[in-house]
Amino acid sequence: MSDRAIDDFYAVIPAGGIGSRLWPLSRADAPKFLHDLTGSGQTLLRDTWDRLAPLSGEDRIAVVTGRAHRAAVERELPGVPDHNVFLESEPRDSSAAIGLAAAILVRREPDVIIGSFAADHVIRQTRQFDFAVRQAVAVARAGYICTIGIQPSEASVGFGYIKKADELIVDGAPEAYTVERFVEKPDLDTAKEYFADRAYLWNAGMFITRADVLLAELAVNEPELHAGLLELAASWDDRDRRGPAVDRIWPGLKKIAIDYSVAEPAAEKGRLAVIPGHFDWDDVGDFASLSKLNSSGGRNELAILGEDARVLSDSSSGIVVSQTKRVISLIGVRDIVVVDTPDALLVTTTENAQRVKGVVDALKLTGRGDVL
Repeated sequence: MSDRAIDDFYAVIPAGGIGSRLWPLSRADAPKFLHDLTGSGQTLLRDTWDRLAPLSGEDRIAVVTGRAHRAAVERELPGVPDHNVFLESEPRDSSAAIGLAAAILVRREPDVIIGSFAADHVIRQTRQFDFAVRQAVAVARAGYICTIGIQPSEASVGFGYIKKADELIVDGAPEAYTVERFVEKPDLDTAKEYFADRAYLWNAGMFITRADVLLAELAVNEPELHAGLLELAASWDDRDRRGPAVDRIWPGLKKIAIDYSVAEPAAEKGRLAVIPGHFDWDDVGDFASLSKLNSSGGRNELAILGEDARVLSDSSSGIVVSQTKRVISLIGVRDIVVVDTPDALLVTTTENAQRVKGVVDALKLTGRGDVL
């Protein structure tokens, strides 16, 4: 396949959410995608941009983000054109974010193919990622909604799954399959069955499709949301009309994930395809994932993140994330998670990492939002 940018392709980066399972590192004003979580020297958002720019060209990447994050996003991505930053007044989930981008871009370019890629995922083997996306674009040209599923490396209960069905014959997409169904996050026994069955792939939340095809599916399944997005798009490129339209329409849009509004219904109609992605992928969903991502696999290894981290460790493993100059001493503790910030300290274990979201929910309920 060619290394040139794809002429009819627009990359879309939804940059929203706070990553509540990574609290207190990830906050409302400094969400996960604005952190360097891999030691690469740049944020996850910048890593995402760098992966996508060769596929679309820098002038054909749109970022959907909150008004509060505009300055940080533009600081991280100085190459993003102003007219390609689509601002949400508040989070309304992925259907609204991706649907808005589709509605705006299809008005500018009726035959455009869009690809949505989260701002806060970690992907290695960029050549394999590039190959998968180019196949997905070929499938999208054939009228399908296409996703990229990840070949599981373990029996994970942390991800949803996609069950692939028949091979799909499309020029330029030798690995394309139709999708039989989406599966929610399974229990461990079921995950082991999926792992043993090569028909199941992890759902990585990547969608590539003609913008008009996505909008047509949304119109059937969520007509009110679709109508609101079209009304927003009609005002978007007029600066005087855009702000009032967002303030009036956006808060009333239904909150629903694109998996439910578009992907699952399309799968039921045989209009959803999948390309298996043969590259390392991680959504950095919690501190257990972050610990694994930053270790070399050693059982007794302690991963340390933070420019000024001062950590003393004796027979300990897990992860320490430090944003202070405090000395942190660990003695004889296994699989520990310590996150030290100027105003909040988290101590847990990798086994309990998914429960951090419960702390965030409790802080909201008790009125301690100042640390969120």
